Amino acid sequence: MAIDFKVKDVMHNIIAKFVHAFLPEAKKPYNLRAVHQEELDIHGIASKASVYNLQTSPKVIEEGMNAGMELIYYLVADGFRIKTPLFNLRMRLPGEYNGSETHLNPDAFPVARMQATAGFRNYLKDKVKIKIDGIDQTDGYIAEVTDEATGIVDEVLTLGNLITIRGWGLKIDGAQESHETIGLYFESDGEIRTKAEIIAVNEPRTIKAIVPYIPSDTKYRVVIVTQTSAKNSGALLKSIRELRADTVFTVQN
Repeated sequence: MAIDFKVKDVMHNIIAKFVHAFLPEAKKPYNLRAVHQEELDIHGIASKASVYNLQTSPKVIEEGMNAGMELIYYLVADGFRIKTPLFNLRMRLPGEYNGSETHLNPDAFPVARMQATAGFRNYLKDKVKIKIDGIDQTDGYIAEVTDEATGIVDEVLTLGNLITIRGWGLKIDGAQESHETIGLYFESDGEIRTKAEIIAVNEPRTIKAIVPYIPSDTKYRVVIVTQTSAKNSGALLKSIRELRADTVFTVQN
């Protein structure tokens, strides 16, 4: 099985909507955001084989991808640089040194750096057409969640450490009778919610909070429950609204 980036008759169409800019340094009021389809894991990717006319069995694709990813996992950890049709992956060692050190600082650890290949970037440039479909009318959104302990975006939560949530219409507030309900929650796979007890920054585009000590054997979604208006954070709505991050997070100590 091979992926041919030179296919001439394939064009992709992506729908995109304007969303309110969320980064503090934004110079214009809107970003453009792709309207993504559902999130796919390796099993989901393999199940799409017939849709894209791949004749290899989905089971074979899934087993091969799992084995390949596991092998890449260990090869990068052993110091190999990896080149694939989609991405290049290598290890980076952080920090600056005098040259006389014999080991890393206990708080320092190697990190992986991944970059899309030139072939894949060119494929996206040549084969993907963007159709703009107006302004996203949802009442606020979570754009990204940064784990400040690691600097990793939209992937991991470090227990007892700070996260920064960026987006639009985030501010948490409500009428007195709603204060038990509103808040920042970490919702498990079983839809059990744990509320953040410490919120250090509570602004329309930024929330900073401490991750509570939640069980690490499950995955979580970040959920904001608030009564504020996304369009006017100083005003309260008659009903409570919820914002859910698209990403599913793992937790670490």
